[in-house]
Amino acid sequence: AFRPSGPPTDELPVFAAPDSTDDATARAVIDLALRAGIALLSTGAPAADVVATVLTLTRAYGLSSVHVDITFTSIAVSYQRGPHADPMTVMKVVRQRSQDFTRLERLRELVTDLSAHAIPIDEAKVRFDAVVRAPHPYRRWVVTGASAVLAAAVALLIGAGPLIIALTFASAVAIDRLKFALGRLGVAAFFAQCVAAAIPTAVATAVVVAAREGVPIATAASPSLIVAAGIVLLLSGLSVVGAAEDALQGYYVTAGARAFEVVVLTFGIVIGVTTVLSIGNRIGLPIAVSSRTYLDQRLVTQVTCAALIAAAFAISAYARGRAVAMSAVLGVLGWVVATTLETNFGFGTAVSATLAAGVVGFLARAGSRRLGASALAVTTSAIVPLLPGRAVYQGISEMIGAGTEGPLLGLTTLAGAGITGLGLAAGVSLGTYAAGVVSAWRHGRGLLAATAAVAPSPATGDGKTKD
Repeated sequence: AFRPSGPPTDELPVFAAPDSTDDATARAVIDLALRAGIALLSTGAPAADVVATVLTLTRAYGLSSVHVDITFTSIAVSYQRGPHADPMTVMKVVRQRSQDFTRLERLRELVTDLSAHAIPIDEAKVRFDAVVRAPHPYRRWVVTGASAVLAAAVALLIGAGPLIIALTFASAVAIDRLKFALGRLGVAAFFAQCVAAAIPTAVATAVVVAAREGVPIATAASPSLIVAAGIVLLLSGLSVVGAAEDALQGYYVTAGARAFEVVVLTFGIVIGVTTVLSIGNRIGLPIAVSSRTYLDQRLVTQVTCAALIAAAFAISAYARGRAVAMSAVLGVLGWVVATTLETNFGFGTAVSATLAAGVVGFLARAGSRRLGASALAVTTSAIVPLLPGRAVYQGISEMIGAGTEGPLLGLTTLAGAGITGLGLAAGVSLGTYAAGVVSAWRHGRGLLAATAAVAPSPATGDGKTKD
């Protein structure tokens, strides 16, 4: 009762013996693993996947006692070669970031192949270079068109007419081309967000001017929907899901950096929209927020728009065919679940979005392996229809044009939009985690069943399978 039967703490890891890998091979393996990890991190992969990839590659080539340290902007790998040898530590920095789900899938396929059949390291580097330098599956104009379709579908979803949809499409094309040009010039993402957010707001102000001049088609239009659709387009590229997954998996430094990036880029959207709205108010051209919501639309329209939004974002992020189709299906399912919970069961917007995102995350993780698609690509695309773009615009407009109480009202609305965004990220992460637990449980049952099937017979002990 009083004397312990074992040590008071867990067994400490003790270095046993160095492995047989020579220095040149170890350097080459670590360099390949680091390059693979940087490529995954730059495409938006969670930190846990990046660490697992680096460790998988090093173990496949016989390197033990490898430690990985990852942050939002760098990866460091340390290889302990033995008590009488200096450790080998290498660090690489992420130079640029872009959502490229096709490259993400190809990298994971390559790592899986190398872990199953380790080829000479020189050949592995050649295959890795071929994956990294491979052209995108779509031309640039296809990506621009997909972004424009996404924004136009959002406008249709929230009640826009033909004029507003056409103007939203045109402004989305301008946003995509401008952000691409600014990125090539090396302009910081924050300033690119500011300029991009000003484009749909300026177009909406032009519609107000046309209505003041008595243009019939502009009189019945609601220009605020252009801004709301543009905000959804700009919010769709933020790494909300990745930040939540890193936080739940214990990578708090990376999660904090990704979350802060989301906050900064969202603040860039607020500044861009606020600047144009303030100028419009000063010159007597205010843009009123429409009172019509997407829930007034027919269910067929909602489902169609949700599918278009999810599929268009998947294409704009270079996802392949199966991921695009799966994103469209789960985008519709998530929209139906959120709408049903909010309208029929009285759940709030944030709770409905969280539960819908949980369903999406669970099904995406469960179906991605069977269909050969990236779960990250599917979940990121499928929750885009649920992003609170309209609430963000409404909060910005309230802060500017609601008088003395405007800042308080606007901040309250923006806080609600932020809670919805966090709910989406948390729901996806929890759904993905639950699917992983279920998969591990089923795999464990399968292993137990297989072990029981080949267990020796109690009567003969001859090792034959039991009937």
